[in-house]
Amino acid sequence: MSNVKTKKPFLEAVNGDGVICAEGYLFELERRGYVQAGSFVPLCVIEHPEVVEQLHRDFVRAGSDVVEAFTYYAHRERLAVIGKEHLLEKMNKDALAIAKKIADETGTYFAGNVCNTNVWNPQDSNTHTIARGMFAEQVKWAKEAGVDFVIAETIDYVGEALVAVEEIKKAGLIAVVTLGGHPDENTWDGVTVVDACVTLEKAGADVVGINCHRGPDTILPLIAQLVKKLTVPVAALPVPYRTTADQPTMNTLKGKNGEKAFPVNLDPFVCTRTDITEFTVEAKKLGVKYFGLCCGTGPHHVRAMAEALGRKPPASQCTADMTRHFIHGTGQGISSHNQANKAR
Repeated sequence: MSNVKTKKPFLEAVNGDGVICAEGYLFELERRGYVQAGSFVPLCVIEHPEVVEQLHRDFVRAGSDVVEAFTYYAHRERLAVIGKEHLLEKMNKDALAIAKKIADETGTYFAGNVCNTNVWNPQDSNTHTIARGMFAEQVKWAKEAGVDFVIAETIDYVGEALVAVEEIKKAGLIAVVTLGGHPDENTWDGVTVVDACVTLEKAGADVVGINCHRGPDTILPLIAQLVKKLTVPVAALPVPYRTTADQPTMNTLKGKNGEKAFPVNLDPFVCTRTDITEFTVEAKKLGVKYFGLCCGTGPHHVRAMAEALGRKPPASQCTADMTRHFIHGTGQGISSHNQANKAR
């Protein structure tokens, strides 16, 4: 398995060959029946910790250099919506403990996680105070757990992201900050996502970029702009869905009858492994240093990304080898009478 953590400090690794961070826990565990679509609260951290642990292992085996604590939406706003705010501290500490266990076992980086608070209102300073408190408590628990860095992700407002940066840096931690890539290419407080990322760099974020919402084809044009504007490492973590110029985000994808596909009917739009390979190659050419995938990601996507970067993670032992297929194969022992049926 990847053992980059024992070789060099995190930012040195990022600035060197780069790192892979597998995300997308919410969607993958929803597919497996452990997270409810809608509220998207990671109750499985408490109810089924063995499932979360296994997904961490699966992602690392596929090539992720980072084990990210599953604390996305493990915050006050989401827990209050489902009447379980009393589980807040336990959920965060349990998630951090699970992630630390796997990171320690595999020699990978251990990351804390904060995200969009869903309370931030640019016109209401009281919500700014609430959001700051939400970030502060999760960052505090992450620091106590011994994380290598904290990821602040899928944030919609540059003002909110700046508060996240402040709280992470106040704790003396490395800040990886990624904004959501919305259809109009702006944050919800009216700043272009590119200009917002420049602002985050100036505020002290160590790695800056875009995650979620946009698929590979529609995130790359924004990433191309970012690498020209930023001096810190650029992060690119699309969703593995085939978004288009007309439907640039997974939230705008439409089903065959024109209905919204998000969140549980996105299956027809899932990227192939080749799609992910092509994205990764292009992102590397642009100068991306922090690679990853967001909602919808499976371990096979992560493996494709790792292999596109020239790596051979443990899961590569099961990379397809069609020379051994009983019809399409050409290797020793393949029966010719089966090969005759290739076109059928």
